[in-house]
Amino acid sequence: MENKPTTLTIQNFTTESGAFYATINLSYHLFGPALHTAPIVLVNHALTGNSQVVGLKGWWNVLIGENRTIDTNKYTILAFNVPGNGFDDTIIENYLDFTARDVARLFVEGLKVLQITQLFAIIGGSVGGGIAWEIAALEPKIAQHLIPIATDWKSTDWLIANCFLQEQILNNSAKPIEDARIHAMLCYRTPESFKAKFDRTTNEELAVFNIESWLSHHGGKLQKRFQLSAYKLMNQLLKTIDISRGRESFLAVASQIEADIHIIGINSDLFFSVKENKETYEELKKHKANVTFQEIDSIHGHDAFLIEYKQLDNLLKGIFN
Repeated sequence: MENKPTTLTIQNFTTESGAFYATINLSYHLFGPALHTAPIVLVNHALTGNSQVVGLKGWWNVLIGENRTIDTNKYTILAFNVPGNGFDDTIIENYLDFTARDVARLFVEGLKVLQITQLFAIIGGSVGGGIAWEIAALEPKIAQHLIPIATDWKSTDWLIANCFLQEQILNNSAKPIEDARIHAMLCYRTPESFKAKFDRTTNEELAVFNIESWLSHHGGKLQKRFQLSAYKLMNQLLKTIDISRGRESFLAVASQIEADIHIIGINSDLFFSVKENKETYEELKKHKANVTFQEIDSIHGHDAFLIEYKQLDNLLKGIFN
């Protein structure tokens, strides 16, 4: 399953902001049956993720793989890299040129190049789920199932505020990636999660609290494998999710989506609150019958979609059986 990504080229692309790119490289992974021989599941990665969703280094390999919830014996898995995410050779320095919708447009163009006209499902967590919403808004007939997890159709004020702080850290800190990651972990997790994990214990060798050494470890680990330009871009995408921007309204757009929409929230998520998810569901179900809301019960906050695999399996197995 550890195959290398393949790259296709998107030509003459103009972003929402008017920036023109003569060529943009779009790399992707395929897993499972050969393309066009089985139902296709498009998997969108989160902020520090990539297209390697399956295999030993696959970031969602507990959920996706042979005999897993999303079984690669039954489904072809397609995962694009967000151009500029640092996983391939594509670097985007002008990160403010792009929005989540621009990336969705690039993924749609990639689907066209691959001659994919129908997806069984689009699934993604966090910013990947936001891009999934944007794809479905652009192509309302493209998928049978839309599965946005730990996300919403728009970035909230709270999320935008934290992305703003992230950008300040990334542009002004002497150790931008490390410091931004430390701050981000405070939003990805919750006070209850930290208490359960650390409970004020100390690292006697370093003479610091274990929570401090853990945060420093995560900051240093990300610095070693992630590029500053990639972090700035992905942070920009996270704060620009909004399928209603420049359009009539959320309902006018979302009610046109033909896919069954399966909204999955996390009851302790600080970024995309379950209250916002429920409001989206309540608003949408008045106009669309095939929409559901389900909830992950966890103390771990936003990151629970990467932790609570048993719950996620239970919520998804009805779709992928």
